[in-house]
Amino acid sequence: MANDFKQLETDLWDAADTLRANSDLTSQQYSTPVLGLIFLKYADNRFTKAKDEMGDTSNSRVSIGPEDYLAKGIMFVPNEARYANLVNLPEGEDIGAKINDAMDMLEDAHPDLKGVLPKTYNTMESSLLSDLLRNFNQIPPDLDVDFFGRIYEYFLGKFAMSEGQGGGEFYTPESLVKLLAHVIEPYHGKIYDPACGSGGMFVQSAKFLEDHQGKAADDISIYGQEKTTATLKLAKMNMAVHGLSADIRSGNTYYEDPFNCNDKFDFVLANPPFNVNGVKKENIKDDPRYPFGIPKPDNANYLWIQNFYTALNEKGRAGFVMANSASDARQSELEIRKQMIDSGHVDVMVSISSNFFYTVTLPVTLWFFDKGKPEERKDKVLFIDAREIFTQVDRAHRAFEPAQLEFLANIVRLYRGCLLYTSDAADEEDSV
Repeated sequence: MANDFKQLETDLWDAADTLRANSDLTSQQYSTPVLGLIFLKYADNRFTKAKDEMGDTSNSRVSIGPEDYLAKGIMFVPNEARYANLVNLPEGEDIGAKINDAMDMLEDAHPDLKGVLPKTYNTMESSLLSDLLRNFNQIPPDLDVDFFGRIYEYFLGKFAMSEGQGGGEFYTPESLVKLLAHVIEPYHGKIYDPACGSGGMFVQSAKFLEDHQGKAADDISIYGQEKTTATLKLAKMNMAVHGLSADIRSGNTYYEDPFNCNDKFDFVLANPPFNVNGVKKENIKDDPRYPFGIPKPDNANYLWIQNFYTALNEKGRAGFVMANSASDARQSELEIRKQMIDSGHVDVMVSISSNFFYTVTLPVTLWFFDKGKPEERKDKVLFIDAREIFTQVDRAHRAFEPAQLEFLANIVRLYRGCLLYTSDAADEEDSV
């Protein structure tokens, strides 16, 4: 099954890549429409399966409407938006216009998606779209939500690689997100990401739960913020394609706090933009999210770090990616770091090697806060040097194997005095 699925991913990517090869579209222009078609196929597959299960009611007094599908957590797909109708459009039809219409219909049926789905298909050649529709029709109708989500995440990662420097703004490599989740262990509660990109932190939190016999719909509530409109739309599609409910809002986190975040969340997971200059510090000088002070250098790293810290409730845990330079920054940033250490809530620091990101080569550090640390560990911080732990995926990219993730997570669990993870999780992941 694993090999078949890998081959399906590769075949679908090759099909999508023909859109770039045979058009004048940049990767930024074609990535979202391609993901939109995957989303449409996913919605149609689930709807078709639910429709079959509910049975034919054409000769019955009982009618099944959109609300019946929504009650089962299934998106209702209007007939004109059905994938089969699009893939079988005759030659000469304006396929781009028809796909745009299908996206409009889906948004009309689901107000929470209003303005989210891509509608630029009319700018693309009908012949290319027809080929793409046929190729994505390879996705088996019985593919479950987890596998569909993996296809979506696979495409997000591939687009991040092809989009260069900007790709890192919406996608964090799966290995790093998994390690963050394994260390903070988000078994239940409210999860927040104030720089959520395409929502990968939420997806891996849900996956962590499933691997430990939990259920995201019952155990966690998801909250996110993203300032880039195009990326916000990707996040909302990503949540839908994984079957996750989430409250993701538009906003610039430096200045805007739509969730009134202080002391509110059980978990924070994030990969913020590093070393951002130009934040208007006069606009945030009295903001309670920055209790340790506004750093004097024109660098926003310690604004983000304080944002994560203050969002946690009294038992909350945070895990986030940060530039190495933040760990030994001097002057006012040093004073902020001292205050954080004195709080007793800095828990774990993990050094990661270079080449984990698709778009930049720099090494990073993973930071972890724990406001629920017991007294005996208040004055302790666990430092892990994981720079020599990785698997070389290709010449330019590295990742963690499941066994390596388990090893690092177990070091943290030993430090915390917890039971260790067994190898079952790694074996299960290898067998997918």
